[in-house]
Amino acid sequence: MRAVIQRVKRASVTVDGEIVGEIKEPGLCVLLGVTHSDADAQATKVAQKIAQLKVLRGADGSDEQSDRLSAEEAGAPILLVSQFTLYADVRKGRKPSWSHAAPGNIAEPMYECVAKKLRETYGLHVETGSFGAMMDVELVNDGPFTLLVEVEA
Repeated sequence: MRAVIQRVKRASVTVDGEIVGEIKEPGLCVLLGVTHSDADAQATKVAQKIAQLKVLRGADGSDEQSDRLSAEEAGAPILLVSQFTLYADVRKGRKPSWSHAAPGNIAEPMYECVAKKLRETYGLHVETGSFGAMMDVELVNDGPFTLLVEVEA
């Protein structure tokens, strides 16, 4: 499982002109990719990383590393967006291969599992995109601050 975690001031997902997920305050926008071998163990690990990485500004707005808070500590909202393209293979030629991305029948339950764990285990407010839809994702990256997290089987 791969997650691109972005610290944001705000973020939203629009499908067919309608906002389907939105956070209006500082939090995290997470793009989540699932591969064939991902299961509950990977969903648990990636949810823990998302919730507990100390990447948010401190309570006083400080960005000093020693003052940073996790989403769990700050009660920060999460916008979780499925993105199969995180498993694109572009090593050969000019056309990406999607063979490492899990098909929808595997990826969607894993995506939903991560959202559920963030909500139930860490008590976070989680907004989502629309799985499998063509989405417009808008965000204001705070920093910019972007991390790539990979959890293997």
